[in-house]
Amino acid sequence: MVVIVNPGVSLTSLSANFARAIFGMRVPQWPSDGELKVFVLPDQHPLHRAFCKSVLDVFPNQLRTAWDRQVFSGTGSAPIEVTTEQEMLERVAGTPGAVGYLEKGQVDAKKVYPLAVR
Repeated sequence: MVVIVNPGVSLTSLSANFARAIFGMRVPQWPSDGELKVFVLPDQHPLHRAFCKSVLDVFPNQLRTAWDRQVFSGTGSAPIEVTTEQEMLERVAGTPGAVGYLEKGQVDAKKVYPLAVR
């Protein structure tokens, strides 16, 4: 699994804590690149489940609970859900400030930039 970003994002790596904050919808903007748009696959998608566990070190239901709490309290929003890995690639590539995730073999380096999570 790799975190992918729109080529307009200037970061080259993320800490695991910052990645959890981004996908937990607690970070509204990139440090120097403006608005952040988060894309995720559906909760039951195998890639989403694997990403949550291996990269973020959380269970998918923990993320969903955090998103729901923010939406229902009016303090935040949920990420944008896409249905397929191909849609993830296209939406991240075409949206300034976008972030998502894919398996390494699915990354098209001409369209998106992979970030190391350390």
